[in-house]
Amino acid sequence: MTVRQRDFSTPIDPVKLDRLAEVAVKVGLQLREGQDLLLTAPAVALPLVRRIAEHAYKAGAGLVTPLFSDEEVTLSRFRFGHGDSFDRAANWLYQGMAKAFGANTARLAVVGDNPMLLSGEDPVKVARASKANSLAYQPALERIVNFDTNWNIIAYPSASWARQVFPEDAEDVAVAKLADAIFAASRVDSDGAVAAWDKHNAVLRERTEWLNGQRFKALHYLGPGTDLMIGLADGHEWVGGASTAKNGITCNPNIPTEEVFTTPHCRRVYGHVVSSKPLSYQGTLIDNIAVRFEEGRIVEATASRGEEVLNKVLDTDEGARRLGEVALVPHSSPISKSGLLFFNTLFDENAASHIALGQCYSKCFVDGGRLTPEQIAAQGGNKSLIHIDWMIGSDKTDIDGIRIDGSRVPVFRKGEWA
Repeated sequence: MTVRQRDFSTPIDPVKLDRLAEVAVKVGLQLREGQDLLLTAPAVALPLVRRIAEHAYKAGAGLVTPLFSDEEVTLSRFRFGHGDSFDRAANWLYQGMAKAFGANTARLAVVGDNPMLLSGEDPVKVARASKANSLAYQPALERIVNFDTNWNIIAYPSASWARQVFPEDAEDVAVAKLADAIFAASRVDSDGAVAAWDKHNAVLRERTEWLNGQRFKALHYLGPGTDLMIGLADGHEWVGGASTAKNGITCNPNIPTEEVFTTPHCRRVYGHVVSSKPLSYQGTLIDNIAVRFEEGRIVEATASRGEEVLNKVLDTDEGARRLGEVALVPHSSPISKSGLLFFNTLFDENAASHIALGQCYSKCFVDGGRLTPEQIAAQGGNKSLIHIDWMIGSDKTDIDGIRIDGSRVPVFRKGEWA
């Protein structure tokens, strides 16, 4: 079947699925001729992976290597795995990935697993396995957060995910609705998707250029339950949309994306803040998060649901109680307008302004590619095994930029750019 034919027995439009694959290769990665591609995806996303491979090879890819995960295999581990196995991870695999990224291999991740897959499993085992995996993943993660190579994340509408987002619908209807939502958010629901991304990136670039011109020392958030001062890292730089990796390739790491973001100073955050949307984390929905910061560190944390998991996350390491990212997203973003909770950070973080616990991005510093880890830390960058975004913005949120002289500049009013 060619991409121009539509099989109406399937809920996922193959034309739009092919556009998504094309955008991933041409916009998300801007894959170069001769460049290898390492691709991870859930097994159910094979139809999308095949299209990605086709577009990658047409673009001149050297070698496309897919690695697949499977929900039933994952569940088998938690139901039948022996005790010590939950403190282990595939170190050899992540070391190999780090080596590949260091050799200019591009990175593409397809997400689509059931976000609540582990909700019925032993939370202690889930936490142990997560920590072991985070530790093992560090060599590869450092290549990504330091932007050594071009990378991108996109999504596939699996049935198990769709049932979570649209629980009242029949499975085929739920998949169709999730597919349409993914395609719309990813700007592939009509012809000219690559051009649409060029236009969107230009808008995000205007925002980052304005913010970088202001050189704010801090952002002050006011809203229901929120009075938060976030100091910005010394030499911070705002980025958003397309960014240039150290290998010289300009790519869009996240598709979709509506945010502009930078690095907060991990020791200069004060006040209190509440979440505006639930956080889906490893099978647990954490709702109504409320935290208080002193000298950059969370000293109090509560949640109406998932509080035990939240506190386990905060105890991951020293950096887990500090911020690694602050991002601005207007309340009128397309994902916010959809009214959907995707249970997936790739989408939900683009519905509202947000902050992230944990690891910072070195690219969010002026000349970040040349800074050593010690220099990044000295300028206020945070280090941690985790990086978890959660939403704090709404249509009632006001944000002021604070200049060096203490003067204020309106940045957001009622959730929109001022």
